Amino acid sequence: MAAPAPWEMFLWKGDWGLPSVDTDSLTVLKYNADYGLSATQGADTLAFASLIEEKLLPALIYMFWVDSKNYVSFTRPWYGDAIPFPLNFFLPNRMHTRSLERLRLIRGSQWHDNEEEAETEIYKEARECLTLLSQRLGSQKFFFGDSPSSLDAIVFGHLAPVLKAKLPNSKLQQHLRSLDNLCALCTSILGLYFPNDGSEPECSSKKLPQNNSPDSDEDPHKRRNQILSVMVGLSAMIGYAFLSGILSIQRVTTHNALRQPSPLDDDEVEEGQ
Repeated sequence: MAAPAPWEMFLWKGDWGLPSVDTDSLTVLKYNADYGLSATQGADTLAFASLIEEKLLPALIYMFWVDSKNYVSFTRPWYGDAIPFPLNFFLPNRMHTRSLERLRLIRGSQWHDNEEEAETEIYKEARECLTLLSQRLGSQKFFFGDSPSSLDAIVFGHLAPVLKAKLPNSKLQQHLRSLDNLCALCTSILGLYFPNDGSEPECSSKKLPQNNSPDSDEDPHKRRNQILSVMVGLSAMIGYAFLSGILSIQRVTTHNALRQPSPLDDDEVEEGQ
């Protein structure tokens, strides 16, 4: 019997000291560790997973994709750099629109058209959810003892981006950092499963070339990429101008051009009359 083919998973790249920035990707990067759980523990896992989906996930969507300050200053530039050209010009905006639609579907009748009221209610429920998770975890290293379970994976997948991302508007982040046991849970899982994931440390800073020249040899293709970007942009603008009718091309033959009267000829005729 042939061995089963290995799984292949596509996920967003890592950053902020995380193996991936995506919640679902972080959750499934651990193996299934629920075989040793009792029926009661399995029921608790389902209950808390449902609570996270209903109360915490909307806050994450709002924080990264709806909050105007976070989206403009942090989320959109990050995905703009992560997504290849030219998709990075429109995919972040499409993701923003779909995230807002998803948030409205999750909230349902609880959604407020008033942005301030919606933000207040979403963050309030998320803080209550974090507090309940912290109380359930208590002084334990993981939720069901010394070994992580799928509930630990779900909690880690949702909390790690909140904990690590350097967001301009970090209301929920401040509350999470006040809950030491949840922060310790995320740190333990990072150290246990992703000790060398290749991500940049949280406090790392990028070094500039010593000559501080924009044409340094650090990126030999930078100038070429800039020229190609300008050419593509000009081509797109010209194409739009032709399609919208702003520009047009008319073919005029030499014979017709010679037969067209000029303003000078008209003046000479009037003087002759």
